[in-house]
Amino acid sequence: MKIVAERLSAQHLAGRGFRAPADVVRWFGAVQAQDYPGSLWALGMRTAGATEASVEEAVSNRAIVRTWPLRGTLHFAAPEDVRWMLAHFGPRTVARAAPRFKQLELDRRTLTRGAALIVKALEGGRRLTRPQLYVLMERAGIATRENRGVHILWKCAHDGLICFATRDGRQHTVALLDEWLPPAKIPARDEALAALAHRYFTSHGPATISDFIWWSGLAAADARSALEMARGDLQSERIDGAVYWRNERSAPGVAPDKIVAAHAMLLPPYDEYTVAYRDRGAVLDPRHKAAARNGIFNPTIVVQGRVIGTWIRQQADHHVALTLKPFAPLRGASARAVTAAAERYGRFLGQPVEFLSHPLG
Repeated sequence: MKIVAERLSAQHLAGRGFRAPADVVRWFGAVQAQDYPGSLWALGMRTAGATEASVEEAVSNRAIVRTWPLRGTLHFAAPEDVRWMLAHFGPRTVARAAPRFKQLELDRRTLTRGAALIVKALEGGRRLTRPQLYVLMERAGIATRENRGVHILWKCAHDGLICFATRDGRQHTVALLDEWLPPAKIPARDEALAALAHRYFTSHGPATISDFIWWSGLAAADARSALEMARGDLQSERIDGAVYWRNERSAPGVAPDKIVAAHAMLLPPYDEYTVAYRDRGAVLDPRHKAAARNGIFNPTIVVQGRVIGTWIRQQADHHVALTLKPFAPLRGASARAVTAAAERYGRFLGQPVEFLSHPLG
């Protein structure tokens, strides 16, 4: 219960939310955004009074930006953080992807040609969708099939050339990073490592060094150095034989049992509450790992800090259609809390909730 309560507090899933989505992103350092609608909800859950429109407005206002700053995975990051994360942590990610580039027959010459074409097409503040950029590459004789196109864009993003901008209908547009965001300072590597560790353990603690390595994508030696440089503001505690780190200022100010009592959430896939830890045993019973797809890929129902089921959203014209799939029937306060969590999600989307399956007492 202690780990669960402190993580709920540190992640601002219990208590007061942040004032703006940008505050959430700065607190975490980076928020995974592989599933775009889910990532909007991840920020919305942690922002007081947020709606899907207000979170997406933060994207269009360039208060937050979506790109690949860590681990080769899409995240939201603050504009001032994107360049130093790419500069210090991108090269390791790109190097690890070399076998995949070779498999796709994307050699240096092809990648250079693709980057030059993309930069030229976007210059002057233009924003194009991925399909539009793929058409340009195909016309230039650069095949985009079998994920070659997205890997060319991925490499350009890691080189600090492009980032995602706003949506054009359902399609995400791409812009030149230097035109989309203002200039920003790139700190020395040690300063960058310390900052990343400080933000991680402050926003995700209690967590282990193994969790940090998983979340950051750093080499183990770099992660340990980062923790050593940040540990002046952190506290450690041994729990069940493992050493956990946290920042005391993000610890809950009330008893853990009061934080988790009847507390329920509908988390999106890839939420930081689950995806940010190598060991998810504190929040997910091993018996349910398969059903919850390890707590990462499926949206999850969380009650009292623990994953107790999954849920599905289906498209509907004038309402939010939800299917709830708890691992066991819920009754009483827990059932009411889950219903309230679903209604909160509906308010975020600005639509009433309709349950297609509601196996609650």
